[in-house]
Amino acid sequence: MTSLPLIPAISDAPAARRASMPPKHLADLDLAGRQALVTQLGEPAFRAKQVSNHYFGRLVRDPQAMTDLPAATRERLSEQLMPTLLTPVRELACDDGATRKALWRLHDGALVESVLMGYPDRVTVCISSQAGCGMACPFCATGQAGLTRNLSTAEIVDQAVYMAGVAASGVVAGSPPRLSRVVFMGMGEPLANYNRVIAAIRRLVSPAPEGLGLSQRHITVSTVGLVPAIRRLASEDLSVTLALSLHAPDDDLRDELVPVNQRWKVAEVLDAAWDYAARTGRRVSIEYAMIKDVNDQPWRADLLGRLLAGKLTHVNLIPLNPTPGSRWDASPKPVEREFVRRLRDAGVSTTVRDTRGREIDGACGQLAAAEDNDTNTDRAGEAPA
Repeated sequence: MTSLPLIPAISDAPAARRASMPPKHLADLDLAGRQALVTQLGEPAFRAKQVSNHYFGRLVRDPQAMTDLPAATRERLSEQLMPTLLTPVRELACDDGATRKALWRLHDGALVESVLMGYPDRVTVCISSQAGCGMACPFCATGQAGLTRNLSTAEIVDQAVYMAGVAASGVVAGSPPRLSRVVFMGMGEPLANYNRVIAAIRRLVSPAPEGLGLSQRHITVSTVGLVPAIRRLASEDLSVTLALSLHAPDDDLRDELVPVNQRWKVAEVLDAAWDYAARTGRRVSIEYAMIKDVNDQPWRADLLGRLLAGKLTHVNLIPLNPTPGSRWDASPKPVEREFVRRLRDAGVSTTVRDTRGREIDGACGQLAAAEDNDTNTDRAGEAPA
């Protein structure tokens, strides 16, 4: 196995990146903060509630549609409270319209992705918390791109609000017209952008006009295993689901697949996860990408079963979506089925995740990587000035 360097110290807001943060948006602020901003602009405080109701309650961004505001103030309040944070680069659909992926360009040129997935009983959006990722997992397209910067609270929330508007338009085939679930499983390590992710969760679960009004139990936060942040999350009085990206039950392999394991080993990560389950009463989701001839051996299934047996947990086995040029590939279906059988025989609840969006570069980071490659190719072909 290749020895990987220890990852650098985790920072919630690296000083070198602060200058690139976007303009302030109403989703960065609680309602009291929005009211204070509105009064600074010379408007009555209740205007903040009106604009917030449009954004979170009606999913409206067009100031001309905000007819309860005086015409003279609509544009100005919209510009000050709802500056453009996400500019669409590509929007793709597959699975008969039930899966829709958006690639966004941020104000500083960084690229992030969101995916909307419709099911008969629910609509889920997978959102990004960072542009790129600093965790360096070698089988992940985002991890190989490196970290550009943390997203602001509003950049995180705006992905969900935009996709809620897509769902409300009725274009997601065979699904309810209301966004019901948000998973922080897009680009980035959510717990490495801790403060802004927690603020975003509070916006998502607060009722309008404060926020989007989703159930806490319908929010899932994924992590590769930042132990201090997991323990901090357990004290937040939030009933969100913790999803632990484990990918290997033994330290030797996990050191390679998830380099943060060089800092916090499997036993310590699982101990923090069980503490989270005990304090919140929420079942921990164990995410496990099935990688051919790497982590899919029967003995690893047995070891994983022993580690998880009797715990408040569920395993999501993920058929790997290979990235172009990668040496990693998905496990064959017979191997996957045997892995599932062994876990279930150990008494561990296990499912294989539904594969969505393969034809639209559905794995997080793939569309951004393709866009960067296209841009670099275009630039390479330009004649010098």
